[in-house]
Amino acid sequence: MSPARSSSFENTALTSGLLSKSDLLEAVAQCRSSSPGLGRRGPSDDALAAKLVDLAKINRWQAEQLLSGRTKFRLGPYKILDSIGQGGMGQVFKAEHMVMKRVVAVKVLPRHRSTPIAVDSFTREIRAQAQLDHENLVRAFDAGHDGNVYYLVTEFVEGTDLRRLVRRHGKLPVADAASVISQVAKGLAHAHERGLIHRDVKPGNVMVTRDGRAKLSDLGLAGYMDELGSSDPRAGKIVGTADYLSPEQIIAPRDVTCACDIYSLGCTLYYAVTGKVPYPGGTTKEKVRRHCESNPLNPRHFTPELDDEFLDVLCDMIEKQPEKRVQSATEVIERLQPWVKGRVELPTRPLETASASSPPVRAARASQFTTDLADTMPHDLDPPESSSITHSSPSQLSQGTDPITSAHHETLPEDLFSGIYVPRRRRRRWAKSWLLIGAGLGLIGTGLALGLLLL
Repeated sequence: MSPARSSSFENTALTSGLLSKSDLLEAVAQCRSSSPGLGRRGPSDDALAAKLVDLAKINRWQAEQLLSGRTKFRLGPYKILDSIGQGGMGQVFKAEHMVMKRVVAVKVLPRHRSTPIAVDSFTREIRAQAQLDHENLVRAFDAGHDGNVYYLVTEFVEGTDLRRLVRRHGKLPVADAASVISQVAKGLAHAHERGLIHRDVKPGNVMVTRDGRAKLSDLGLAGYMDELGSSDPRAGKIVGTADYLSPEQIIAPRDVTCACDIYSLGCTLYYAVTGKVPYPGGTTKEKVRRHCESNPLNPRHFTPELDDEFLDVLCDMIEKQPEKRVQSATEVIERLQPWVKGRVELPTRPLETASASSPPVRAARASQFTTDLADTMPHDLDPPESSSITHSSPSQLSQGTDPITSAHHETLPEDLFSGIYVPRRRRRRWAKSWLLIGAGLGLIGTGLALGLLLL
């Protein structure tokens, strides 16, 4: 870095600790060699940032933060490496422990939302996750606070969530869907055994690694069975995601049981094999009403090859009445076993790398990123005021599901019996009912005929 230039970007980069003087000198020299006419002033901040990304000194997200003036990239003993996603009340980062060099995910409670109630809810999530240790649940490693910024550290899962996987590559084969859902059910069984209800099972919270392992994440809305009606500040509130809410979460949120997770898991299985949510289109209120009153479209409309036995399992998981539903996560595992054929094979695609054709690095928008690590809540991600669903977890990565079809898409077609799938045992029960009704009508008809003859 020559004495003739000392830009704000360079000063910010040095203050942050992400780059050294030698890193900047190397990048400036590379810029000059590729553009000899730069003169004494050297490359612009944007060009220098892009070159540093090309040289793998920093990644694109770090470059954007430096260009916007951010200098804080540490949280306790962790160095922030990248942004993973924006949640309902905060952000999740990829980070590295500076001594152990272990890569982790860090959920941050924004400082401006650190009210006593929010801190209490965040503490509940930390304590809940600390009690769980299962290969199909995202594990918690650490928790703490840096000044007024509270954070939870969990394992970093290399892969993608089920929602993105389906949106990017399409619905899953039945064997892969059964394997993923069975693994999630194993994690749920572990949580349920410890008295914990997840309350927000959905594709966006199911992480799938490259070797086909599935892990359920985000216990932000979880609650203990013996606390849901008492000390839990969210008791009596509808919490969760509209596309996957069980009827009892809507009608009687104080009285939810493990069965609500089974219903949500069934909706997640429906999404995995069809690529659609059970009740596409419409507003939050319309989706909530459909969960309570309507049946989803027959999955065979989207996946004709689904067999009767598989659809029986799916129907039993999304029964409206909890007592008629599959009763445990262990039962889900047992009933899906015939379709679990081995390891899930994820579609592969080349990793994105910086190149000449890559979009230019720009400073992050002020509304999205500020100079404070904790203040990262864009206003357009707040839940709408009209919604009755609350995301009260400070670290919830609440990924709303976009409408797949227009709001006027009928939940039930005119031909009722071809539009929904009736489990075989119900068909038998209905057939017996019709036989009895037919026999009764036959007896009545015979009696009337005899009466007319006697007259």
